[in-house]
Amino acid sequence: MVAPERRTRVDVVVACAIAVLLLVAAGLVWLRSDARGTVSVTAEHPASPAETALSVPATLSEAWRAPSQETAVPLVAGGAAVTADGGTVLGRDPATGTELWRYQRDMPLCGAIGAWHTVVAVYRDRLGCGQVTQLDGSSGTRQAQRNSDADNSVTLSEDGTYLTSRGSERLEVWRSDLVRTLEFGRVDAPVNPGAQARSGCTLLSSASSSSRLAVLERCPGESADRVSILNPSPKDNSKPEEYGSTLLDDAGQDVTGAAVLAVSGDRTAVFVPAGVGGGARIAVYDGSGSLVTQFPVSGDVSPTARVVRSGSIFSWWTGSRVISLRATDFTPGWTVEGALGPGTTMAGQFLVPVDGAVAVVDPTTGTETGRVPVDRTGPAPTALGGQPITSAALGSILLEQRGDELVGLR
Repeated sequence: MVAPERRTRVDVVVACAIAVLLLVAAGLVWLRSDARGTVSVTAEHPASPAETALSVPATLSEAWRAPSQETAVPLVAGGAAVTADGGTVLGRDPATGTELWRYQRDMPLCGAIGAWHTVVAVYRDRLGCGQVTQLDGSSGTRQAQRNSDADNSVTLSEDGTYLTSRGSERLEVWRSDLVRTLEFGRVDAPVNPGAQARSGCTLLSSASSSSRLAVLERCPGESADRVSILNPSPKDNSKPEEYGSTLLDDAGQDVTGAAVLAVSGDRTAVFVPAGVGGGARIAVYDGSGSLVTQFPVSGDVSPTARVVRSGSIFSWWTGSRVISLRATDFTPGWTVEGALGPGTTMAGQFLVPVDGAVAVVDPTTGTETGRVPVDRTGPAPTALGGQPITSAALGSILLEQRGDELVGLR
């Protein structure tokens, strides 16, 4: 028989040393890991889908309010109203504001947005706003995650198919599993040099549909802003596929203050301020970047103007009024004067925040059919130049984003 192996004192010392090294290594990994600075508390009872409102409430009173500095519009997902402030994203009962779930990280929150019935939260690390987590709206359960190279500040937007994260130098488009479908602009380590059509450009605004991404950019050595029409999901995400690109020069003169308003199908609407070549207007481009038509715009337009889509119309808040734009071709329709924000739909009606009330508007004709009084305490936007009050309906609950706060009305 072979004699059994016997452990020596050296064997024991070596084994202990290895165990200590493993514990130290595990501790270092934990100290440096994202999990160490993350709190994730899912809902004990997930939020229920909101029942469709059959009519607009006759009265609206404030039920709750909560800080939400990192959202630009009321965020709703999976039956929950969601706030994002500091490093914390909270799912709330829309009727009471009670916390249902919580996701928190020890890093700054760049923004949060609702997309695909989920919440997408973007945090900033040393590489910019590129730490991305997707959360189930009803329960707060973590879903997809990704890390990206990004600028230190980003604007988030979505079209129902894709989500765009745009900084001043770099833009990414993600699909519903957070896989990147396009990178545009600055590329720190390009695998394919020259894949980007231009370099050194400042990205000013953008919007998308399932088939087109429109980007307004200002590039070195050019006389005006440029609108570029792109494929949001080319074959190679690192090689943008550009359908067309057009300078917005106005009779050879520089024009500043333009903005992409919206994209629908393969059409893009761009606001062009007044210049030597004409007055302020909405310029509509086709899928290849060619100008199709223009609509004049009267009055001042605020730098904080905002567009939202509600069914078959886009609602454009200019700073003092709402102008409806037909989704098929961006033809302007009705106007609501004295608006404090772009509004939203509820029970087949269009609700527009106005001074001391919510105006109830027929979405087809623009006829005001009534007003629901609302007592808005605290600062409110001025008629022009202030931040808009943005709205969302969740069943018969009306949510209003007022500056850095989300307010629930019922």
